[in-house]
Amino acid sequence: MATVNQIPVLPYGVGSVSRGWLAAIALLLLVFVVGAFAYSRQFMYGEEVTGLSDVGTRGGAPWGLYVVFVIYFVGVSTGLMLIGVVAELLKIGHMRAITRIAEGLAIISLLLGAMSVLADLGQPLRGILNFFRYAHPMSPFFGTFTLVVSGALFASVIYLFLTLRPDAAILAKRKSGLSTFYKWWASGYKDTPAERARRERSSIWLAFGILPLRILAYSTLGFVFGLQVGRPGWQSSLQAPGFIILAVVSGAALLILVAAAARHIPGAREELSIPVFSWLSNLMTILLGVYLYFLLAELLTTGYTSTEAGWRVTSSLLIGQFAVLNWLSIGMLSLATALGGWQLIRRSYSLSMIVIAGVLVTVSAILQRYLIVVPSLTTGHLLPYEEGTYTPTLIEYGVVLGLLALGALMFVAFLKLVPILAIHKESD
Repeated sequence: MATVNQIPVLPYGVGSVSRGWLAAIALLLLVFVVGAFAYSRQFMYGEEVTGLSDVGTRGGAPWGLYVVFVIYFVGVSTGLMLIGVVAELLKIGHMRAITRIAEGLAIISLLLGAMSVLADLGQPLRGILNFFRYAHPMSPFFGTFTLVVSGALFASVIYLFLTLRPDAAILAKRKSGLSTFYKWWASGYKDTPAERARRERSSIWLAFGILPLRILAYSTLGFVFGLQVGRPGWQSSLQAPGFIILAVVSGAALLILVAAAARHIPGAREELSIPVFSWLSNLMTILLGVYLYFLLAELLTTGYTSTEAGWRVTSSLLIGQFAVLNWLSIGMLSLATALGGWQLIRRSYSLSMIVIAGVLVTVSAILQRYLIVVPSLTTGHLLPYEEGTYTPTLIEYGVVLGLLALGALMFVAFLKLVPILAIHKESD
């Protein structure tokens, strides 16, 4: 493809701008503008333009699509960071090729999760102000914002900064329009044995800090649901571990899809080889089996021992208004598990089958978050209210699409500033 401006001295398409890239940017910007317009309508007229409503007398759900994507984005970020950090700590050779993709996507997903929270707030500026005025340190909501948005984001950015310094030092020596940027990033790094050892120690200690922080942070988001005693359907000790398992599964699925697309970047195909995808597929398949067991255990427990209100939630998932989405989601997860399990048993892997499983898991993971949030709000009433309904409006879909487009724009910009794969050390 012809290029408008290309700087050949930088690897993996860094700094190059092609017509195809500009067309993709234009399309993503268009979708983002549509999302911004949708949010402007919500900002002006309030959440009356959404499908959100109070439970009970108004028969709706105060949490909907925005909270679904808060859980999804933060979960994907957690899963991606855990995969990347574990691959680095265990020094899994072929897996280290995708750690940079995982780290970049993790940071972007976390930012999108924070923006989804703001989209859900009817008056976001007042919400931010009141958080500092009235926040209670013992509340899971407080832990979600401080650990997830602040602590985890800060630690992830520092970790990415450290891991990229050697590559920045190499690129700073090459004449390009980005050399000043890379000199700043390298910050005097010379790649001497002492510097390598110091950077390695720092990265390891930071990784050991990130692992429990990420697990604790996303578990806290699970506790936001599991500790609400007045909401049948959420009262489960499996909420927090289920959130973590689904987070890693979602992260592996997204990483499969993005890495498969990244194989089209010049020079990346050899590094992003089948062993990379087979490892991700095996991880996703094993954890899918665990998550399906969690779902079965939860359905059996709530089906036999629930109160009347709890049974209404379970019934809505099995045979009620959410049954189609529930069985569709379980079916997709089961099919993805079967595809991955068949390849794992045969020790023969097909990239197309792995990608199909990744698509199934990604769609199903979003549905699972929806089925966690909405049914308990519309059917799990302790008071004698009628069964409620929730249907997202075009405004909500527009805002979510705008956030997805913004995330894609940030990742495309990331690819043009940072080599998607580690650069092998040059000989002097």
